[in-house]
Amino acid sequence: MARTRVFGPEQVADWDVPRDPAAVPRVRAEAMARLEEWGPAEAGFATELILSELVTSAIRHGSAPIHVRLLRNRKLICEVSDGSSTSPHLRHAAITDEGGRGLFLVARYAERWGTRYTATGKIIWTEQPLHGGGAEPGADVGDPLDQWADVTL
Repeated sequence: MARTRVFGPEQVADWDVPRDPAAVPRVRAEAMARLEEWGPAEAGFATELILSELVTSAIRHGSAPIHVRLLRNRKLICEVSDGSSTSPHLRHAAITDEGGRGLFLVARYAERWGTRYTATGKIIWTEQPLHGGGAEPGADVGDPLDQWADVTL
């Protein structure tokens, strides 16, 4: 987990999330309200998208307990933890697939992201700038997306 000892309580927001897809809009709304309090409104779109994808994935593929934490310092860190130790991975979704692009979107809009494993499950974390809303369109998002290439497109 991130070193929360260096964060004051005014720099941390966290929520327990029920394993129910109906909870995703509530998480987005609470995160947006906190971002408005903190002031980095430009990060809102990317944060909403990142949290939507990670929380939905935790509900569908993870196990309870599910927890969301936002940390604000020089960057905005979003963490979604769940009780599963199953490793997330970028999928090669076919053009006709209705899903399978969530982690690709997270990688696209986060400056950095990764997974930490704990004794009780895992934490998927992202880091993004407080201003500017994530990676610029067309920006190099790193080697993990090489798996995404579809030569048939």
